[in-house]
Amino acid sequence: MLHSVAMHAASGPVLAAQYEVSSLPEQIYARVFRLLKPGKPVPEIHVVFRKYANAKAQIQLKAGVLHVKISDTLAVAPDEVQGALAEILLSKLFRLRVPVECQAVYRRYLNRKDVRQDLDQVRRTRGRKHLADPAGEFYNLTQLFDELNFTYFFGLMARPTLGWSRQASRTMLGHYDPTHHTIVLSKILDREDMPKLAVEYVMYHEMLHLRHPVEHKGNRRCVHTATFKEEEKRFAQLAEAKKLLRKLV
Repeated sequence: MLHSVAMHAASGPVLAAQYEVSSLPEQIYARVFRLLKPGKPVPEIHVVFRKYANAKAQIQLKAGVLHVKISDTLAVAPDEVQGALAEILLSKLFRLRVPVECQAVYRRYLNRKDVRQDLDQVRRTRGRKHLADPAGEFYNLTQLFDELNFTYFFGLMARPTLGWSRQASRTMLGHYDPTHHTIVLSKILDREDMPKLAVEYVMYHEMLHLRHPVEHKGNRRCVHTATFKEEEKRFAQLAEAKKLLRKLV
């Protein structure tokens, strides 16, 4: 089974601080393997850095060989961070509780301003945004944006790239991608029986993400800041809109 990591963890003992400076990646994974599986033979380990469009990492134990694929954006990360990631991946592989401390080390590194800037640049150059035309079958996102912009932002918000998603997702009804400066709404909202109020609220919510960027504090990411939540209350018929969306999801 293939396991990957995108900054998720539980709790447990911390091992990440036990790594020497400038260790080879294979050495780091071997050390963590021995700590998590004492007495068990260390398998052959292959660690490769791939040109992913984000900070992606995957691990798989197949035919007695441990295969680890890591984004090349993490190739220059300090050994402490490499060790934390190794422990996260191996813990997930063996279905063990992932140490909170390791997750904190990994999150803190990814939240560093220079690292975030590098990752944004990689996403811009390597990542592709697959969108459907903003003029949907029943709702036009450009028109919706302009109406909401005039109503709530005095028409002063610069319009980003807009588009419907390719897949009709019920779990992600919309998102703002700051890397590509794009607002995407799930095409599940573009249908005849969908109340306009519900679509307007999703668009307004994503416009607020454009207006109020994510705040980074240490290993924490604050997506919905206090200011964001306060401004969200300005949306007319907020409770009714949320009720409509709850029925959908």
